[in-house]
Amino acid sequence: MKNLIKYFGILIVSLSVISCITDKKSESAKSTVTETVKQAPVKSILTAEEQENMTPDEIIGKLKKGNENFVSNNLTQRDHSSQRREAMIGQYPKAIVLSCVDSRVPVEDVFDLGIGDIFVARVAGNIENADIVGSMEFATAVAGSKVVIVMGHTACGAVKHAVDNTNAASMEMNSLQNLLDEIKPSVKATPKSGEISSKNTEFLTNVIHKNAKITVEDIRKRSPKMASLEDDGKIKIVAAVYNMATGKVEFI
Repeated sequence: MKNLIKYFGILIVSLSVISCITDKKSESAKSTVTETVKQAPVKSILTAEEQENMTPDEIIGKLKKGNENFVSNNLTQRDHSSQRREAMIGQYPKAIVLSCVDSRVPVEDVFDLGIGDIFVARVAGNIENADIVGSMEFATAVAGSKVVIVMGHTACGAVKHAVDNTNAASMEMNSLQNLLDEIKPSVKATPKSGEISSKNTEFLTNVIHKNAKITVEDIRKRSPKMASLEDDGKIKIVAAVYNMATGKVEFI
């Protein structure tokens, strides 16, 4: 009788171990399948129908979610070869981003986007000029983009030189001087706090924010068409600042 009880005890333990191992294998298999699905590269690009059906607020929400992916180092896997071929048919970007030329600001990655998702314009200090505004009019009124973002970034070199009143003209860089002069109104419009110098990080950051907001205001003034589209709720023109230390984009 004792041997029989012992036998059943061993059998129960064995079955429990086998069940545990099976469960772990099953969980591992599920995890592998989930991981495979998660990492399946995106092959398609944004379509005309998808662009048409999105509102400006929905697009901004998607851009914020994409930025969260960038901050958490969880970028979407993309099949760029497939997307490149599909993009030959046409493009339907959801937004246009005006960014600084700074090489440390990878705009598409910052919003976890790929081929055909957004237009990107770049100029030092993310200021607007006739060509930039014309490009934005093309992006919105012609190509259907519904969001215009002016995105400054922390520690911007162009803004630093504008704050420090660098005399680029004396170094035979008249075009650079003209660009710095475009930023100086933002320096003057920023409430003074402490030393007026790029070494004053708080003041510099405030100027960077102010510069992005003034550029948005200037775009509305320079483009009656985009201002009208915004009034009708068809597009949104917004300012943002990218934090190079954290990767976070702050919409302001």
